[in-house]
Amino acid sequence: MMKHLPPEWQKQRAVLMAFPHKNSDWADDLKSALVPFIRTAQAIAYTTPVYIICDNKEEISNLFCYPRNLSFIEIETNDTWIRDFGYISVVEDGEVKLLDFTFDAWGGKFDAELDNEVNKVLHKKGYMGVTPLESINFVLEGGSIESDGEGTILTTTACLCNPNRNGGLSKDEVAKKLEEYFGAKRVLWLDYGYLAGDDTDSHIDTLARFVSTDTIMYVQCLDEEDEHYGALKKMEDELKEFKDNEGKFYNLLPLPLPSAKYDEEKNRLPATYVNFLITNGALVYPTYSVVEDKIADAVFKDFFKDKEIIPVECSRLIEEGGSLHCSTMQVPF
Repeated sequence: MMKHLPPEWQKQRAVLMAFPHKNSDWADDLKSALVPFIRTAQAIAYTTPVYIICDNKEEISNLFCYPRNLSFIEIETNDTWIRDFGYISVVEDGEVKLLDFTFDAWGGKFDAELDNEVNKVLHKKGYMGVTPLESINFVLEGGSIESDGEGTILTTTACLCNPNRNGGLSKDEVAKKLEEYFGAKRVLWLDYGYLAGDDTDSHIDTLARFVSTDTIMYVQCLDEEDEHYGALKKMEDELKEFKDNEGKFYNLLPLPLPSAKYDEEKNRLPATYVNFLITNGALVYPTYSVVEDKIADAVFKDFFKDKEIIPVECSRLIEEGGSLHCSTMQVPF
């Protein structure tokens, strides 16, 4: 049986989103919370259908001036980070299969009962057509793995080997699971790298991303006074040692670490440009109203020459611990 985990740049059937609501952590300022979600959905819908999971489809649909390519689906959720509880799609013998892994809110940090049922409910409603769904008794979040589409998975030990996920497995044990579920031929492990204020235990989609089979974009810190400097420098050194499937060192494209952003209690927030989304015709990326926004924009425009480059201001998202990529999940053809 041949199977592989498609890369994000593979043609997409749809992108899933789950919108904030009055019973979520966004309730204290729901109006401002909805703004980046609306803008992200509109940016994706430019070329790709968006399935918006919400608590009241009439209210949410009325927030859009032009609802082309948008479907509104009422399903109860705890939160909005569908990257981590949404389907992970695998291609098995040439056909897409939806995998529903166990979601425990990043090691039991928050309530997740409703989020953990979303995939089953959405599938029962028929939005996935006849695409098969398999539920798996294994904790795994979409934001914790990156695929080049050719059998290589990029991830972090801090997340996948964490005792709060599956009791704490070894690298070899995790690699066997990734081979079983995704046909992974090899796993590239980052042992360093983190973002202050991050609840995910160093998800790879906040630190380093495949943008082609031979190129990785990653967060780089050049300020020696910044608390991230040491760990991100060690992560960069690790990336420089990795080789692609052809045995060549990867092309590495650094994205700047955004200037520090803080919440009202002066806690640093997990701002990163690496949390971008590749869609059928666009590259949608988060901005934070800091000077580095322009640098990141130039990096994206230089690499993704065939795509529309669309920024979305995401300062409100990082107040709740996530960013743009975390709020989406693609389903490929």
